[in-house]
Amino acid sequence: MTTQQRGRPPAASRTMVQEAAFELFLEQGYAGTRVEDIARRCGVSRATFFNYFTGKGDVFWLDLDEGLAALAQELDRASDGEPVESARQALLAAAEVFGADRVPWALTHHEMIGATGELQSAALGRLGEAAARLAAHLVTRGAAHPSAAAYALLAATVAAAREWASAGPARGPLRPWADAATAPVAAGYAAAR
Repeated sequence: MTTQQRGRPPAASRTMVQEAAFELFLEQGYAGTRVEDIARRCGVSRATFFNYFTGKGDVFWLDLDEGLAALAQELDRASDGEPVESARQALLAAAEVFGADRVPWALTHHEMIGATGELQSAALGRLGEAAARLAAHLVTRGAAHPSAAAYALLAATVAAAREWASAGPARGPLRPWADAATAPVAAGYAAAR
């Protein structure tokens, strides 16, 4: 015998909508899934979906967006000192949100569900925003070539994140991977000063 639930259904959350989208992407592919399907799966309206995400491709970026928000906070409270090292330490602190059990889907499942092109396009905007934040931080600290340094740090971090995600369950947290990849960048900029 089934029990009927009374009253309003539980409130939706970004995570709930993301999980419904991932289930559908795995079942019917990215291209075969519409926003309406995602909304129906989690029992919300199409408008509610758009309260959380600007499009279906944005569901992949929930974890990364949280990491970018953490980066902004870390840059605000970064210590003085060598500018590129200061920015690098903010990146490493932001990487703390990613442990062995929290790997962004954008790094691990994009090929399986057929969304590589759209994810790459969405990634460029997010990485450009992160680079602008890093460059602004570096400008205020008098770094030489702040934009180049920002992109160099990000490129090393992205490369580390891809290797980390591919390493499987024994990967551990992201921070040591990012540390190893970004240390030579900061050292190179410090040596050039």
